[in-house]
Amino acid sequence: MFIDTVVLAGIGTVGLMVAFVGAVGYFIWQDARKRDSNKS
Repeated sequence: MFIDTVVLAGIGTVGLMVAFVGAVGYFIWQDARKRDSNKS
């Protein structure tokens, strides 16, 4: 595979996007879990 600055930038961008979506999903999951435990 040809490694170029553009390839590394693309991999970095995809990695940041995945990390951001994962973090947002994690916080939503934690908040939903907190709300469920408050109900019971």
